[in-house]
Amino acid sequence: MGELEAIRTFLTVADQSSFSAAARLLGMTPASVTRTVSGLEDELGVQLLLRTTRKVSLTSAGAAYAARVAPLVEGLARATEETRDLQKVTAGSLRVSAPMSLGMKVLPSVLSQFSIIHPRTSVAIELSDRFVDIVQENYDLAIRISGPPTDKSTIWRKIRPVPRLLVASPSFLERYGTPKLPEDLTNLECLSYHDQSKTETWELSKPGQTRTVEAKGRFSINNGDFLCRLAIAGEGIALLPRFIVVDELRAGTLVEVLPGWTTPAIWLTLYYPPYEQLPLRVATFSDFFEAFIKESWDGVEPT
Repeated sequence: MGELEAIRTFLTVADQSSFSAAARLLGMTPASVTRTVSGLEDELGVQLLLRTTRKVSLTSAGAAYAARVAPLVEGLARATEETRDLQKVTAGSLRVSAPMSLGMKVLPSVLSQFSIIHPRTSVAIELSDRFVDIVQENYDLAIRISGPPTDKSTIWRKIRPVPRLLVASPSFLERYGTPKLPEDLTNLECLSYHDQSKTETWELSKPGQTRTVEAKGRFSINNGDFLCRLAIAGEGIALLPRFIVVDELRAGTLVEVLPGWTTPAIWLTLYYPPYEQLPLRVATFSDFFEAFIKESWDGVEPT
């Protein structure tokens, strides 16, 4: 590894106060990160980091060195990016956060086609259903399915709405009855999408009417595919994006509940750190992703 990459590795460890966290961000093993930083220290002849069982911290020499080299590394990265942008060269690496269900169903095809057109751009995808702070965790962009953003420090770009449906298995409805009104859901087992074991609230509307129902039940899961499997198994009624359940609806293993009642709009969106201008590689991937979704995502109805 060259000196510049060694310096970047050191700065990442210092920023994260952890070799393992830096390794995850850099796509390296913790042992490789440790060797790289140790090699830099040997070359400089000073100890840059203090290692303890609990955390990693800068020495006084390390703090002084980081203060001097960090602006240089950032400036070099900007110069490289700007030069590529001026020449319209899409190259470099992208770090993208995406939800699990969407990632598994859509992103393999996106990446496969994107790599053919842009072979010099590498893409690292992290799938997670937790809320990811893309600024603190150094992502280039995040793909999300959500309502309007509450984080004012990020930039967001709407791709298209994501229809949601109440669904249940035919066997569940045969055993417990088919609800006719939203109020009927209070007497039925509901499958809640939430983390931290909280109950989801469903807002259901039709012209001139709005009802709010707590999705009470035994299970609360933060993954749509998991909820879909529970619904198929007859464990309750779930409110899920259509793209997750479209195949099951066609196969008849799930059926729509309370058709005609709708839920507040949620959107497939792209979120960015507060860039002054999108880097070319980020803008190129964003445009490609949006075009792919609008042309070929079978699970989302046209707007």
